[in-house]
Amino acid sequence: MDYSRYEKLRALVRGSFSSETQRLVDEALAYADERLAGMTRYDGSPLLEHGAGVACIVISEIGLGRNSTLSSILHDVVRIAHKQQTQEEFLALMSDLRARFGEQVAGITMGLCNISELKLKVANEQAGNFRDLIVSYSEDPRVILIKLADRLEVMRSLDIFPREKWRKKSWESMNLYAQIAHKLGLYGLKSELEDIALKYLEPKDYEHIVAKLEESADERRAFIARFIVPIEERLQKLGIRYHIKSRTKSIFSIWNKMQKQRVPFEGVYDIFAIRIIIDCPLEDEKRLCWTVYSIVTDFYTPNPNRMRDWISIPKSNGYESLHTTVSAEGRWVEVQIRTERMDAVAERGIAAHWRYKGVGQGAATSEQWLSRLRELMEDTPHALAQRFDAKSATGEIFVFTPNGDLRKLPEGATLLDFAFDIHTNLGATCSGGKVNNRAVSIREVLHNGDIVEILTQKNQTPKADWLSVVVTSKARNKIKSFLREEQAKHARMGREELERKLKNWKFPLTMDEAVAYLAKYFKVRTGTEVYGLIATQKVDLASIKEILTRHISGAAEEERRAAAAEVERAKAAAREAAPARSSDALIIDDDISKIQYKLARCCNPIKGDEVFGFVTIGSGITIHRTDCPNARRMRERYPHRVIEARWRSTAEGSFRASIRIVAADMTGMANHITEVISRDLKLNIRSMNFSAASGGCVEGVVSVEVPGAAVVDTLIHSIMRIKGVQRAYRINN
Repeated sequence: MDYSRYEKLRALVRGSFSSETQRLVDEALAYADERLAGMTRYDGSPLLEHGAGVACIVISEIGLGRNSTLSSILHDVVRIAHKQQTQEEFLALMSDLRARFGEQVAGITMGLCNISELKLKVANEQAGNFRDLIVSYSEDPRVILIKLADRLEVMRSLDIFPREKWRKKSWESMNLYAQIAHKLGLYGLKSELEDIALKYLEPKDYEHIVAKLEESADERRAFIARFIVPIEERLQKLGIRYHIKSRTKSIFSIWNKMQKQRVPFEGVYDIFAIRIIIDCPLEDEKRLCWTVYSIVTDFYTPNPNRMRDWISIPKSNGYESLHTTVSAEGRWVEVQIRTERMDAVAERGIAAHWRYKGVGQGAATSEQWLSRLRELMEDTPHALAQRFDAKSATGEIFVFTPNGDLRKLPEGATLLDFAFDIHTNLGATCSGGKVNNRAVSIREVLHNGDIVEILTQKNQTPKADWLSVVVTSKARNKIKSFLREEQAKHARMGREELERKLKNWKFPLTMDEAVAYLAKYFKVRTGTEVYGLIATQKVDLASIKEILTRHISGAAEEERRAAAAEVERAKAAAREAAPARSSDALIIDDDISKIQYKLARCCNPIKGDEVFGFVTIGSGITIHRTDCPNARRMRERYPHRVIEARWRSTAEGSFRASIRIVAADMTGMANHITEVISRDLKLNIRSMNFSAASGGCVEGVVSVEVPGAAVVDTLIHSIMRIKGVQRAYRINN
């Protein structure tokens, strides 16, 4: 092959690596040249030139070692083979690659291949997820660094690409790759990616800022020269070795500040910074940085709010520097103070620390900074989802919809989780789906990078066993909510159906009695479950009718026997208490302690009322008035439990009677009523309650102790004679 085309790369290798590494690089170039023969870039140059360009960036601008260099050269071989070859051919290629260049090179190239096959979508709201996905494919941390170099080489060559690719690659570079570079401390690479991307995304704004920078360049240089004069004099006097650089703010940073602050170019005051770089031993770094800081602030007034000390506590990505903003000639100037070592790390990231110290790129030192990079990626804010093995360290996976939208899910998520993550209705009607065009069930566990399509059926609804399929709280909550709604709907439907049927069947059962027996019969805990069985037709109504019929028949017979026994006991007790009476009727007076009875609250009987007894099971006899609201029902349904009863004429005692009164709202009306009851009739008032009613009236209830019903009639007659009283009548309570 013609090695002269790649002399720049080979020269870098000779200056950085051993002779063995040089031999392997030449072998990798020849290997890639053979397998990429005939393949060209958009400008007609060999495709291998891209890999060689990436390798140059990897060595000189990021500071990676031998395996990363070999992987950069070979990554297009693996990527194209993965697309074009059969699985058997591809496995054979990877086996050959592993034998020639080692396991690490094979692993790195496969990681780069996986990232290249991602279908990244231009969508600002998903940029964070896409960044996490890219990093999650980096099983070895070198993969993401090489991928950044790969993207930088592409952006530097973007003019050769078709115009329709410019916008997408620029958006990816600005929103995905530049942000990853920033997290890893590769500030120079980040700024270049952003500037090139801006050139293609906003060409007019880019050219405007470039022109303005060129216009102000002479004035800027003159100002800097004046600014540093007193500082240099003091540094030289103290014998501090140093050099000073001025750094113009990146074009993208200027543009970004103009957009955020809505100011023109002239409104951006920190367009440049002055960097004082000290050459000193490691042990003197902090002392000399603070000495230089004191020199700067002796001559210029600092802004205390803009002081940044990243020397005492470096940033997590290894960045160390002192930043201060001072006032000079009516303008603010940012001054950065650091050492040569700190500057190398700031420019080229964590790997630069080892290169700066002059240590060869052997295995031991590579492992040192790779270990630091692993720590950095683990500690980086916003969950840069690093992955050094097949499992995500953050417990997250990233999967795609068919149209390229990216969704982030917890590890172990299933197809059903994905469906509910997209939309509740999609999850509720999910019947299965496809993962990477392969038909799967709702239980299929998803993996990083899967392309997932959901299939639905109109009559599909969530089932209780779905709760064992999903792992996300969103899916679980939606399924539970649907099941609760369905249960409530079934309960309502089942109850309405049972009520309707009980009414048609004319059973002597209340709704509650029927449901209680059915719950016991079907061995369920609640009536809601009974309604559910009816609504879902797990139990047909014909069966329920038969069950209740048997229950009523058996219960009625048992009740008849119990009631008959209770009646006989009551009659026997009555005979014993009043042997001289002329009939079998129950005689009520104040001396029948052997008979367990009570006066019914529903009609509040008093001496003189026509009454009857009703035998309750286990609770004795209840005395009701014959005009009680419940009398008709009891006589029709339970005739065998009704017994005759009457008051003994000589019985004594007091009873409470309640009189409802409607009267005109006149002054003293309550006094008139109480005088009639207490003074005239000599009766005790137990309670009295009146309130305003419509039509200028008052309405209320008076509870009075009376010896019998005859007195109640007299009481009502007396109250009606009071002027203004419109109505007075006895009520049950």
